[in-house]
Amino acid sequence: MASPWSRPEQPYRGYLFDLDGTVYLGDELLPGARETLAELRRREIPVRFLSNNPTRDPQQYVAKLVGLGVAASVAEVINPVLTTVTWLKANHPEAVVFPIAEAPLRDAIRAAGLTISEDPAEIDIVIASYDRGFDYRKLQIAFDALWFHRRAFLVQTNPDRYCPFPGGRGEPDCAAITAAITASTGVECRHSFGKPDPIMLTTALATLPGLVAADVVMVGDRLHTDIAMGVAAGMDTALVLTGDTSAEQAAAATEYRPTYVLDRIDQLLPAAG
Repeated sequence: MASPWSRPEQPYRGYLFDLDGTVYLGDELLPGARETLAELRRREIPVRFLSNNPTRDPQQYVAKLVGLGVAASVAEVINPVLTTVTWLKANHPEAVVFPIAEAPLRDAIRAAGLTISEDPAEIDIVIASYDRGFDYRKLQIAFDALWFHRRAFLVQTNPDRYCPFPGGRGEPDCAAITAAITASTGVECRHSFGKPDPIMLTTALATLPGLVAADVVMVGDRLHTDIAMGVAAGMDTALVLTGDTSAEQAAAATEYRPTYVLDRIDQLLPAAG
């Protein structure tokens, strides 16, 4: 078996890429990203971009990638704005929802024809998300819907505790808001719509006709989201050391051990022979 610190010997039939920490960091493209993605395009190998950040919709991600010099289309972007709305439409199309979320998710929910309310007496589902406008008023509405009226249940867009920034900083992410709701109500989150939940992977694979998990590699910088999702699906994974995970953490990984550990994304393709 090859060392996880070696690079792939053959190209895959499809590539799933995390974005922040893998393709770019903040507003800067990471070294080798543009060239690697351009080469995959040249070889006509499909790529998909998977992000756990629900503060942008797919079109906004496309605009950012194109602005950084990376070709992308809306059909290639999967994030919790898409997976949350897809799940709601498939499973609870008549539900009244209360999204603790920023505009992209709220707008997508409305555009899908779903009903939003701030009246705890009529809320069926409380959606916790990455919301930089989270305040006590929103927590009270969630509390009343879940604990006082006892009619709603709780879901979250993604399980991330924090969102990393360049330079080592970060800010609280969705899991912090979910934790505040659970701490006050005792109600546990029922579903999550970001990595490592399988909904992210199944949504991505559904856009790659003819390919199964074994044909595709998941590329990302986080062991407990990107790599965990790939490992659970039985697919190969490539951890890049340009984001959340250090070389020491990668070497110590046991439960979510990547197939490959790469210093940067341009080591993803086989070396020219």
